[in-house]
Amino acid sequence: MPSPISGPGVLHLRFPLGHSQGKILKLARASGWEFSHQDDLLSITISDADLTSTLLPLCKDLKPTELDDVRALFQPDGQILQWQNFFEIDSLRVFTAKAQSGWLLEMLGEKRLDTWFQPIVECADPAKIFAYECLMRGEGKGKLVFPNRILDVAKGAGLLFQLDRAARVTSIHNAAKFGLETKVFINFTPTAIYDPINCLQTTVKAVDASHLKREQVVFEVIESEDVGDPNFLKDILDFYREQGFGVALDDIGSGYSSLNLLSRIRPDYMKLDRELLSGVHADVFKASIAGKILEVARELEIPTIAEGVETIDEFLWLRDRGADYVQGYLFARPATPPPVPAALETLAVG
Repeated sequence: MPSPISGPGVLHLRFPLGHSQGKILKLARASGWEFSHQDDLLSITISDADLTSTLLPLCKDLKPTELDDVRALFQPDGQILQWQNFFEIDSLRVFTAKAQSGWLLEMLGEKRLDTWFQPIVECADPAKIFAYECLMRGEGKGKLVFPNRILDVAKGAGLLFQLDRAARVTSIHNAAKFGLETKVFINFTPTAIYDPINCLQTTVKAVDASHLKREQVVFEVIESEDVGDPNFLKDILDFYREQGFGVALDDIGSGYSSLNLLSRIRPDYMKLDRELLSGVHADVFKASIAGKILEVARELEIPTIAEGVETIDEFLWLRDRGADYVQGYLFARPATPPPVPAALETLAVG
């Protein structure tokens, strides 16, 4: 795992584009930074432990193309700058993501990821829990860190593989700690896996070392829209299946690619996108699309899970059209320990 990038030291910037150079020099003078400038190299002295006060103004003033073209290298105090280092430096955009990822590196190193659970209940009887979905959370020095922020930083800093693996293992450990006997849905990001056999052995070993049975565990694809090679995703899911796990395809109905993947992936479960289901009972277009997806799933004999159900009307519409399972705030919010869904009489479902 890479070390955090932090000051004090010297931030070196090189400028392939002349207008970027002039813009950054103007900003450096206006900001009162201590710097030296020679040819296409600007060296800014960083006195603080955190580079953020320097990086944020740079990123605010530069265009995306400039962030990609300007090259950045940090020289901590006491290190001698070698010119050959500049052949391996990052764009300013990537460097900034890495520099701001120190808290994520610490979180991963100190194993401060946590798992919250949301129940997936039977549509015919919402009091019956079919499964729990494991949802990543971070513990950030007394504050809860939500997955969107964690994932954004991990992607920019090249830490997606480390994060995805740590989140899977944490979910397995926590599901076993709470003694779950239902199905357990664990998210994974396909783009974080470069080779199924090597990348996923840690996950398989974690399941076998826990009190979970392999047939309990369902691995759920997230961000299927970002999968560039469907055959690669199929290889990953085939590996999971060969090891005795189930697989689920997330966000069905959110775009063409998720529907197109159905014929290749043939998942054990289909999860309908919550944006599609929001207000589905009152939207003829959403109702038509969602109804067709449920019809196709029944014909293919693939159980369906409706996500993000928040109202009685949405639930009744789904139940009447044959959805198998539902999850959402209507039944329980994600929590730890695993929450019990609201009672049927509380929902006032007739």
